[in-house]
Amino acid sequence: MSPPAPPLSRLLWLALALSLGAAVSLGITRFAYALLLPVMREDLAWSYTLAGAMNTANALGYLLGAIATPWLMRRWSASTVLLTGSALASVFMAASGFFTDAVPLLLQRLLAGAASALVFVSGGLMAARLGAQSPQRAGLLLGLYYGGTGWGIAASALGVPLVLQAAQGVAHGWAWAWWGLAALCLAATAVLWWPANALRKQELMAHGASHPQADSPQNLPWRAMALALAGYTLFGVGYIGYMTFVIALLREQGVSAGAVTLFYTLLGLAVVGSARLWAGLLDRAQGGGALALLNALLGVATVLPALTGAWPVVLASGLLFGAVFLSLVASTTAFVRHNLPPAQWAAGISAFTILFAFGQIVGPTVVGWIADGPGGLAQGLRYSAGALWLGALLAWRQRPLARAA
Repeated sequence: MSPPAPPLSRLLWLALALSLGAAVSLGITRFAYALLLPVMREDLAWSYTLAGAMNTANALGYLLGAIATPWLMRRWSASTVLLTGSALASVFMAASGFFTDAVPLLLQRLLAGAASALVFVSGGLMAARLGAQSPQRAGLLLGLYYGGTGWGIAASALGVPLVLQAAQGVAHGWAWAWWGLAALCLAATAVLWWPANALRKQELMAHGASHPQADSPQNLPWRAMALALAGYTLFGVGYIGYMTFVIALLREQGVSAGAVTLFYTLLGLAVVGSARLWAGLLDRAQGGGALALLNALLGVATVLPALTGAWPVVLASGLLFGAVFLSLVASTTAFVRHNLPPAQWAAGISAFTILFAFGQIVGPTVVGWIADGPGGLAQGLRYSAGALWLGALLAWRQRPLARAA
């Protein structure tokens, strides 16, 4: 006999606590770098190509971690993978403050990316399992988990400028920001113990001493999912250019430091709020409709600061971007949950994550290379928007799968 479903309030609290995994894996480990890129580039005399390569290295590590995560989850529980990845991400973030040469910094970004993938994929699977316990609220629970990225962005946006200001006059003062971000990751890891242990106990009650077996990625209906996978790959290509370079673009446009902090904080809070905004869409859209709509909106948000530096338009761009981009990630988990049997959820989430990582590898370096040319950063963001709109077109053609029993 299956154990009774937990009350909705407990599921909501578990999803909120679990969302700190998304805060660590994307909000801090990846997106906080945008706040440090301008000062590190100025201090270390980097080109935009090298600055973008730092996030390319992070995405390459993310790809390697995403490939490894299903294998790891077949040997250990998802909660063990989550906590291990979060602890490792904290260590690698701290290590980035001890180097000034490009090669070791690239290596630290790669290792942090690998650790963040362990957190993000295992946390996404745990959020999908939470949603299965309350199918009518599954979209909200998924949105709460992925929206946790916004907590990481907002905390970074508020904390990094304060640390940089306090470290003025100190050689390579940006290193203190890396150490502060590592401390945030450690604090989040401590909170993650509660949802990780609670969900692990639920797994043991449902499946005994063995972990639920994940199906092999080779058994996925790759051809039937191809359009959604392609649309998500192009999302990876397009969105990362914005999240890597938008702060640098605002600085070039003469936006004040306080306004940049406000912009990035509101973007993060919009990510958090998006959980409620798109929950109904995630519950209803069983094909590629949600992925298509959100990709198209994200393209609009990405191109706006490339067209004008007017502050109301720039602020609208950040709010729209924040309100959309992590719900787009959640849409792929919803697609997996709608179209694949539970035994294939881990493999399905990992498949989307791997192709997402391929896109992220291409995006930052290409946008940086374009930005080093005559069009500057604005031209790079136009390229990013085009990739997002092409992804929307492909995803729009994705139909629901004939789900196996």
